[in-house]
Amino acid sequence: MTTEQILMLVTIGGYLVIMLLIGVWFSRRNNSVDDFYLGGRKLGPFVTAMSAEASDMSSWLLMGLPGVAYATGLADATWTAIGLAIGTYLNWLIFSKRLRNYSHVCNNSITIPDFFSNRYRDKYKILMAIAAVIIIIFFVPYTASGFAACGKLFSSLFGIDYHLAMIISAVVIVFYTSFGGFSAASTTDFIQGIVMTIALFIVFGFGIAVAGGPSAVVDNATALPGYLDLTQVFNAETNSAEPYSILKIASTLAWGLGYFGMPHVLLRFMAIDDSKKLKTSRRVATIWVVISLAVAISIGIIGLAMVNTGAMQPLSDPETIIVVIADLLSKNGWLAALVGGLILAGILASTMSTADSQLLAASSSVSENIISGLFRIKTTKRASMIIAKVTLVLIAAVAVVLAWDKNSSVFQIVSFAWAGFGATFGPVVLLALFWKRSTMWGALSGMVVGGAMVFIWKYLIAPLGGVLGIYELLPAFLAAIIVNIVVSLLTKKPSQDVLDEFDAVKAMK
Repeated sequence: MTTEQILMLVTIGGYLVIMLLIGVWFSRRNNSVDDFYLGGRKLGPFVTAMSAEASDMSSWLLMGLPGVAYATGLADATWTAIGLAIGTYLNWLIFSKRLRNYSHVCNNSITIPDFFSNRYRDKYKILMAIAAVIIIIFFVPYTASGFAACGKLFSSLFGIDYHLAMIISAVVIVFYTSFGGFSAASTTDFIQGIVMTIALFIVFGFGIAVAGGPSAVVDNATALPGYLDLTQVFNAETNSAEPYSILKIASTLAWGLGYFGMPHVLLRFMAIDDSKKLKTSRRVATIWVVISLAVAISIGIIGLAMVNTGAMQPLSDPETIIVVIADLLSKNGWLAALVGGLILAGILASTMSTADSQLLAASSSVSENIISGLFRIKTTKRASMIIAKVTLVLIAAVAVVLAWDKNSSVFQIVSFAWAGFGATFGPVVLLALFWKRSTMWGALSGMVVGGAMVFIWKYLIAPLGGVLGIYELLPAFLAAIIVNIVVSLLTKKPSQDVLDEFDAVKAMK
């Protein structure tokens, strides 16, 4: 191992130690399951904003998105980013305050399945159980994609065995999350968001310099057919452009719909200490998302220019582009090596900030919503905490097994899980918060149809190609919301206490 690689590992090691210490620090503040899963609703506006977006973007921001831009040009990456930026803003503007107030009024709900069950007075806990199962189905592979990203990082750069690197990364994430719970995850996510931002800008600046300046980057991109065109996709194998249809654009923009159903983002809305501070959080979150997405896409374009000008070797895996650039930077002296280590810490940050939140959400689904909620098993406060932590470890172990294949695509796994949550929870959250006539059976039917349609469209309909080959989130979301509305209208209207509660939340300032 070279001196540069040792210095990079020292930087990464220091970063991981800080994350572990944060977990230990917050472990002393977890006196109940409410503290462990929602931080006692004590988050400030800046931690709320940055932890929500850092946990949302994951390794997809520093690996998946630049990789897509590198391989196919602007169209796919840009329309996805535009959809996410719009979805981010609307989620904070429309959903955040209402959900914060409603979840508190609804028997102080501490998880999304809790909120659904309390909102609709689901005395049999059917809605809660189905929602919990959906979270497990989609979050475990989502978490696995994060573990896989860590394995790819260390394997491609340091030659460390992929599986060993992936397991060590998983152990660190599980350690600070199981000790510190939601507060530790949110605080580390805040720090990780800052580290991710620094990493993006360092890579952006260094890449442009090595590629020969902005003009060289632009000249390289314009020489490739359709590479900078938002209505075409570049095909590297044939060196030609393929059309990117209006329908494809619409389905890609639908990535923004996913925000309305993301449990780990919605939990941040529920956890802020004062709903009046959400306006500040919205501004911080939106600005960060727009800038970060733009820089990430630019890095993909810059990376291809570096390859075509001979400054960097062609990439066998486009998703490792930032890893390779960091390695290139590290060869410019000991200070550059430390900076390169900071960039790699940024990639780890993007992965860890999502994995910790997903582990907590999946863990709460098992311990709170299935064991305590559905099966009504009563436990002491201490026993509840033990069950929560053991569940978290077991779910992480399953994610490690799913991440064993080192050839899995981070972008594709995240894309599918994103569609799953957007279609199952998004319509339910939307109607639960803003439509008084929505019923439990409507919510349940919409949730099941949305989840089923994601699988049906992805594996049965989209492969047919043509106009049907669109991102599964859009048709699944539309099907779910239509079914929710129709079934709600066909079933008995909500009881008067549910209607009164809805009006009371609506009147809250």
